[in-house]
Amino acid sequence: MNKLVIVTGGSRGIGAATVNQLAKDGFTVCFSYRKSASDAMQLQEQLLQAGMKVRAYQADMSIEAEVISFFDKVESDWGQLSHLVNNAGILLPQTKLVDISVERFTTMFNNNLLSCFLCSREAAKRMANGGAIVNVSSVAAKTGAPFEYTDYAACKSGMDALTKGLAMELAQRSIRVNCIRPGFVYTDMHTDGGEPGRVDRLSSQIPLKRGGQPEEVANTISWLLSEHSSYITGSIIDVAGGR
Repeated sequence: MNKLVIVTGGSRGIGAATVNQLAKDGFTVCFSYRKSASDAMQLQEQLLQAGMKVRAYQADMSIEAEVISFFDKVESDWGQLSHLVNNAGILLPQTKLVDISVERFTTMFNNNLLSCFLCSREAAKRMANGGAIVNVSSVAAKTGAPFEYTDYAACKSGMDALTKGLAMELAQRSIRVNCIRPGFVYTDMHTDGGEPGRVDRLSSQIPLKRGGQPEEVANTISWLLSEHSSYITGSIIDVAGGR
């Protein structure tokens, strides 16, 4: 099978680590970025110089027309899609639910759940039989992230449900759909949420007593896309140090 994977939100954090790992695994990697052009170009150049097949595309995964155009370009440039990683998402400053506006909730929904739906739909239409999809959710889907990110948590819970339903729909085509829920991982997303040191503050609550690295999450994604997990679909795996 042609190993062509799309990674959404691939310019930094877990996304960038995933792009790097999948390129090393022999995939042709096409990744999207919304605003971080310099990070995306730097990652692309680094991997191209290492002899890997990779290309960055600017697109907003919360906008239907841009998603369709992105998938069209990838198909035109590289051929039939075989794998997808739904990683694109955002975090906004910490706040209690009573202080969340409809505008903010809609923004979070569009970027964290609608984006996953749009990309999953396009992938399901285009993918080769026998492929795989991995959705990047969050342990916040279990905890609700009270006083901080209840809107983000709600979107990630929806992603978990989408994973289950799509896995059943695509099973007859031998396309596996799974989900991972990272815990406290060292990424720039915490800065977006207003607390760069959040992982260190909360690390004592983690059974392994440390935050995770993006590469540890990427390794799990790589495994779920590989034939080593060939009998796993509709599963949700926590990558959270035991939390």
